[in-house]
Amino acid sequence: MADGRSAYTSLSDYTVGRRIEMRSSYLVCYDIRNPKRLRRVFKLMKGYGEHWQFSIFFCILKDIDRVRLQSNLEEEINLREDQVIIINMGANERAARGAATVIGQSLDMQDEKIIVI
Repeated sequence: MADGRSAYTSLSDYTVGRRIEMRSSYLVCYDIRNPKRLRRVFKLMKGYGEHWQFSIFFCILKDIDRVRLQSNLEEEINLREDQVIIINMGANERAARGAATVIGQSLDMQDEKIIVI
């Protein structure tokens, strides 16, 4: 601006020339009645997150990926017979993972390093 003030109102509007993309943790649970649809949903979910238990995945997703996940699931399931629950566990991945209480056999945790290809 001509008077020396920035056009950006806060750090949330501008950070080193790029938009901040927040990620949130989600627990996705599903009950699919047909074995063929169940296999397709399982294969789809493997592309979005960690398989924690039968029909339960833990996912770290950007907002756009969350929307894509829901859209892809809606295409695969029968809305009259099947059910998917997507639980937002917040932006703090460590807290979300810590919120899970496991009784019995422990979860197989993936390496905490994130590799983007």
